[in-house]
Amino acid sequence: MKPIFRRVAVIGKYQVPVAGSASGNSRQIIESIARFIAQQECEPTLETETAASTGLTGYHTLDVDGIGQHCDLCVVVGGDGTMLGVGRKLAAYGTPLVGINQGRLGFITDIPLQGYQDVLTPILHGDYEEDVRPLMQARVERGGESVFEALALNDVVVNRGSTSGMVELRVEVDGVFVSNQRADGLIVASPTGSTAYALSAGGPMLHPSIPGWVLVPIAPHTLSNRPIVLSDATEIAIEVAGGRDISANFDMQSLASLQHGDRVLVRRSAHRVCFLHPRGWSFFATLRRKLRWNEGGS
Repeated sequence: MKPIFRRVAVIGKYQVPVAGSASGNSRQIIESIARFIAQQECEPTLETETAASTGLTGYHTLDVDGIGQHCDLCVVVGGDGTMLGVGRKLAAYGTPLVGINQGRLGFITDIPLQGYQDVLTPILHGDYEEDVRPLMQARVERGGESVFEALALNDVVVNRGSTSGMVELRVEVDGVFVSNQRADGLIVASPTGSTAYALSAGGPMLHPSIPGWVLVPIAPHTLSNRPIVLSDATEIAIEVAGGRDISANFDMQSLASLQHGDRVLVRRSAHRVCFLHPRGWSFFATLRRKLRWNEGGS
């Protein structure tokens, strides 16, 4: 049976070798995956920087925008951080993503490196679970003008510096005042990001199918200030009312030195990221493995 994805891109996390991997170094891993894709009667394409950094030649190369324009599927080799960055860049093109994890099993890069061939083969031939995740569109307004814009897949975080005191934030939802918060910061997390920083700050985990966000205070001054789940159809505004050395983070993208009166606006993006998982994939099974639920049980 012919594969349904003809042109398949490979983007690798080439900076960090895999400790204890039987498959060798990053160059060998990327080359092995590209060769395997070719054996499945697909056309492998290496992302330009991946090819340059690994020294691989003999393969067609494209930058990320070119991959979005010309490739049917993108195989991301790395961890969840690598996948987040690639997902933001390719979301506008609707290119589906498959994650091969170089280290520990990730939440969204869920194919182990060892034995990836057995898992990737049916996906290339159309046997997979589709998992669509919304992106967050965020911007920082200063004096009524936008000074920074970014997409985020995990979360938008407004927080204090390492040496400063609490921040004071005014929160609105769809223009309606919600609260004034004094805390170390505030997290607006998507369902994807609900298992990341928001979880460590005491927020709930949201199933990926829930069209919502979770608003999580970081070490709030008032203990009754608790996380709240909101519809992702709303726009959240966070205004800096007090504090110093305050920054905003959009996944791994940052804007330091927010000023008093700056407003961080978060709404649902028109773009979404599409992950492809092996048939039988389950969010709950991922939670059991990552969080070690029911260890010792059957």
